[in-house]
Amino acid sequence: MNIPDNLKYTKDHEWLKTDGDEAVIGITDFAQSELGDIVFVEIETEGEQLAKEEVFGTIEAVKTVSDLYMPVSGEVTEINQKLEDTPELINQDPYGDGWLIKIKIEDVGSLEGLMDATAYKAQVDE
Repeated sequence: MNIPDNLKYTKDHEWLKTDGDEAVIGITDFAQSELGDIVFVEIETEGEQLAKEEVFGTIEAVKTVSDLYMPVSGEVTEINQKLEDTPELINQDPYGDGWLIKIKIEDVGSLEGLMDATAYKAQVDE
């Protein structure tokens, strides 16, 4: 299982790649493998200010539909438009072309509450 060291992680199996007060968010390799073949992604929160733990969209796999939660408070600045036509990018490249949204982080200090790769690996190994 791929868990890159340069990312932050949530208990809900999302990852963040931060650059100052901006972040790219997606779901982890573990999450996409648990979901199975992803067939649809619905994210209609571009331009919205959302609080930590608020739902920013849904992801639909053959077996289930799952909510996507904001890992930190911030404004959704961009949605990955490629996922509209090719949601399977999440299965193929969860840390690259399969990213979900980009956000402007409200409080960079809130990143401290997220897990590093070691802590996330320990969680999924339980």
